[in-house]
Amino acid sequence: MAIAPVPWGFISTAAINDKLLAAAVRSRRLEVVAVASREEARATAYARERGIERAYGSYEELLADPGIEAVYISLPNSLHVEWSVRALRAGKHVLCEKPFSRHPGEVEHAFDVAESEGRILMEAFMYRHHPQTARLQELVADGAVGSLRLIRATFSFALGAGPSILLDLALDGGGLMDVGCYCVNAARLLAGEPQRVFAERMAGPSGVDEVFAATMRFPGQVLAQFDCGLRLPERDELEAIGEEGSVFADDPWHCREPVLDLRGGSASERIAVERADPYLLQLDNMSGAIRGEAEPLLGRRDALGQALTIDALLRSAEAGRPVDL
Repeated sequence: MAIAPVPWGFISTAAINDKLLAAAVRSRRLEVVAVASREEARATAYARERGIERAYGSYEELLADPGIEAVYISLPNSLHVEWSVRALRAGKHVLCEKPFSRHPGEVEHAFDVAESEGRILMEAFMYRHHPQTARLQELVADGAVGSLRLIRATFSFALGAGPSILLDLALDGGGLMDVGCYCVNAARLLAGEPQRVFAERMAGPSGVDEVFAATMRFPGQVLAQFDCGLRLPERDELEAIGEEGSVFADDPWHCREPVLDLRGGSASERIAVERADPYLLQLDNMSGAIRGEAEPLLGRRDALGQALTIDALLRSAEAGRPVDL
């Protein structure tokens, strides 16, 4: 007997939604049946343009819909935990856009609610679902570069003129929260949880970090260095460097051109990785977990480690000194 697809609702009409909607139409595990906005007219127009069945003029209305099993939340960062908790208490499974939160206590609370409600809560780091990420992790774990010693990561872009939620301090904007969180997540994936961080930031007029750089120390004598920003050229790289070589990803976050360069001494090997849509893999993993066919790739442990690290980095940049975790 075929397993029924999971009916999803989207909370907000953020631009990122279109990447997930494009993936969802190719999946047999789910269907997007509803969208909510704070304005009914906006939700109605959005649903009509994208072929979504139901539109709601408030997030509460969508959560009250008994025909929705899972929600995707793409609200501004500062609203992630609040609406994730509301959705969980309404009986919905939740995929929340990254970064889930910079506050470890909020993360613990949200996952406690998920556990008590018997629901799945996942932070939406789509790149983690791509085969390129799994292959890079495998190469490092198997000693392809020797003992890991250094991780180097970057993610930046030039934000256009005009207002943006990324520049709103009250909404937890800034480069670290928007793109630097990927660098943090990848370093943690490869090296574990950091023991100490030291960060510097360049704040813009609104007070958010527009350029952010940091060093993180991990167990086993591993260092990670990353930079990120909203006022820099478009850059995205990830490199794991060991005592015997390195493995480099030129497109680690979007995974549009999945290939890894394994370098050792004078030799270099280019490792092609199968093309895949990380947004589709993410939605399928979550929907499969809801139906009991898969294990959620990301959960409490990863989200909490992420929040602890981001909190320490922000405190370090504010104080101008290293912070121990």
